[in-house]
Amino acid sequence: MDRVIFHIDVNNAFLSWEAVHRLEQGISGPDLRTIACAVGGDIEKRHGVILAKSMEAKKYKVQTGEPITDALKKCPNLLIIPPTHSIYGKYSEAFMNILHKYSDKVEQVSVDEAFMDMTGMEKLFGAPLEAAARIQSEIYDSLGFTVNVGISSCKILAKMASDFEKPNKIHTLFLNEIKTKMWPLPVGDLFSVGKASAKKLNSMGIMTIGELAQTEPEILRSHLKKHGECIWRFANGLDESLVEPVPAENKGYGNSTTLPADVTESAEAKKILLSLAEKVGRRLREDDARIEVVSVGIRFYDLSNISHQMVLSSPTNITAEIHSAACRLFDEMWDGTPIRLLAVQTGRVSHGESNRQLSLFDNTDYEKLEKLDKAIDDIRKKYGSDAVCRASFVERI
Repeated sequence: MDRVIFHIDVNNAFLSWEAVHRLEQGISGPDLRTIACAVGGDIEKRHGVILAKSMEAKKYKVQTGEPITDALKKCPNLLIIPPTHSIYGKYSEAFMNILHKYSDKVEQVSVDEAFMDMTGMEKLFGAPLEAAARIQSEIYDSLGFTVNVGISSCKILAKMASDFEKPNKIHTLFLNEIKTKMWPLPVGDLFSVGKASAKKLNSMGIMTIGELAQTEPEILRSHLKKHGECIWRFANGLDESLVEPVPAENKGYGNSTTLPADVTESAEAKKILLSLAEKVGRRLREDDARIEVVSVGIRFYDLSNISHQMVLSSPTNITAEIHSAACRLFDEMWDGTPIRLLAVQTGRVSHGESNRQLSLFDNTDYEKLEKLDKAIDDIRKKYGSDAVCRASFVERI
């Protein structure tokens, strides 16, 4: 049976949720979605950028991720409202609860988007377009905001489809549609192609997604390493990754950090990943838990996001293993675009003793690494988290 994958994305999430909240609270004034309005952070701080914008603001070419000062130059009458983060969790949870009514395989990507595996659901909810319309209507009728739905046989194409015309639209992008719907688009529109990659591809004469798809993978690898092969596969609609539901007990084992300044060096990013892996590993060990899936998320300076994940050969809670996997994932997807946020998440949690699969070609002394982690945990528990510091972090203290 061919897979049916949905990507559901809330339209202008923060702005929509601010608008719905004000309507629910009876706050006077127009619906924020009908005027030139944007949600923006504090100009005096790191977060002085546009987080979400209305369709009216979009007419002035206001862009998500740009400095508020630049947005005001484009649209002097732009109403800037501060983010109310305390309400976003409520709407996000309600949104996800509706999605879980239609599928038991829902992978939450962020507060405002998720993948759904709808394979075999036709008998319950109708054909894919009909099911998507039902989900879309229930979200609007129950919660008051709109979503876009992308439909395909794989995650990457469903994601691309949901980014087509907005708001409140449903789009399909199956393999037999990519030549007409996706290939004519600028190469920078392809998921996982950041500004740095787009610039490099353009310099190679690759201007559209179709031209990327028809380029020899070896040529792309020679210029963009593993990332070149990855985006070639995406351009051809090749994506076998599964929709990975995360059980509730798994949600706590992850950490992220928003960086005080954009990171543009791989070595610095990997130090940050090590810090995150240490925090995740310590929490796992405190709960006598181990994980088999590691994922890394990157938010770029323009607030676009990308994430990759991998399955480990054996369950682990060893910091070094988690960090090694995180670095491998980072190398596979980072193209040099400045980084604003990094995250390490884990999945497939188990408890108790590890059933590690031994390999003749693996000489790693896992018992020694486990003892090292335990010794560090004990010292930090007794004397404080700063009692032991890795040498690579000394220059950052």
